[in-house]
Amino acid sequence: MEDRRPSLNPAIAEVRLAVRGALATLEQGGTVIVALSGGADSLALAAATAFEAPKKGIRALSVTVDHGLQEGSADAAAAAAAKAQALGLEAIVVRVDVVGDGGPEAAARDARYAALRQEAAHSGAAAILTGHTLDDQAETVLLGLARGAGATSMQGMAVASDLEGITLLRPLLAVRRKTTRAACVAAGLEVWDDPHNSEPRFARVRVRERVLPVLEAELGPGIAEALARTAEQLREDAEAFDEMIHETIEDIVEPAEAGISVSVPALAANPAAVRNRIIRLVVASEFHESLTRTQTLEVARLITDWKGQGPIDLPGCSARRIGQRLEFTAR
Repeated sequence: MEDRRPSLNPAIAEVRLAVRGALATLEQGGTVIVALSGGADSLALAAATAFEAPKKGIRALSVTVDHGLQEGSADAAAAAAAKAQALGLEAIVVRVDVVGDGGPEAAARDARYAALRQEAAHSGAAAILTGHTLDDQAETVLLGLARGAGATSMQGMAVASDLEGITLLRPLLAVRRKTTRAACVAAGLEVWDDPHNSEPRFARVRVRERVLPVLEAELGPGIAEALARTAEQLREDAEAFDEMIHETIEDIVEPAEAGISVSVPALAANPAAVRNRIIRLVVASEFHESLTRTQTLEVARLITDWKGQGPIDLPGCSARRIGQRLEFTAR
C-alpha cells in the first residue's frame, strides 16, 4: 500500500538534525537555554529545540533579551516569548541596560551574554544555544580579515565554547540563513526582522548586504561556504599550535617578582610564529590582556634585536630584558 504520509520539509529537517547533533553532546535530563530574538535564525533554532529536546529528556527554555535600544523593543521581546511558549518552551524576557566601550554592537553583545549567563546559572542550564549560522561565520571571517587581526580573529566562532563556566553551543554554524528562514516559513512561524540588521552604519550589515553579494557576483557562488571552511581549518591549526605552545611554555617560564619571566635563548631558538604566540599567551594568561601585533613585535625585538633598550609598556604590564630572561611585571 502506498505511504501517503506527508514528507518533512527539507529546511525543517536540516535545522532539526543540526540541533539533534548539538544536544547529543549534553547529558540526558539537563536544561538548555535558547537565546531567542524572534528573528528567523533563533526562531528556527527554538522550534527545532522544542522538538528535539524532549526526546533526550532535556528541559528547554528560551531567554529573550530586550536591549531597549529601539522603540517597541519590549513588544518585540514579548512577542518572541509568546512564540516560544506556543512551541512548548518555557519563556523568559530579560531587560538589560546597554553601556560600555567599543560601540553599541559590542556593548549590546556584552549585555546580552551577561544576561544569558545569569539566567543559565539561575536555571542550572548546562548550555546556551545561539542561532549563529554559516552566513554569520562568513561575515565574522571577512571582518577579521579586514581588520588585519590575524589568524585568531579569522577562526570565527566555534561550534562549542565556554562562557564563564557555561557551555555555549552554536548548532547552526553549518546551516545557511536562507534555510532557517525557509524553516520558519514552512512551520508557519512569523519572523521578526530587527531593524538594526539593515542599518548600514554597522560594519557587519555592510558586509552582509554589500560585500558578500559583490564577492558572490564577481567570484561565483560558494564564497560564504569557503569562508566558513577557512575558519574551520584555521581553528584546527590553532588548536594544534596551542597544544604545542603549552607544552613548550612549561619548560621555559619561571615565576618572577610581581610577574613572570621567560628564557630568552629558548624564545630565540623558536620560529617567529611560535615566539610571538608565546609572548601573547604569557601576557594573556598572567595579566588577562591582549597584545596587538605591533606590541608583540616590539617585545620580540628584546630577543632578536637586543641593543640594551629599556622596558616596554604594555596593557596591564611591562616587559624588559634582564640578562637571559625576558621579564613581564604588573604595572
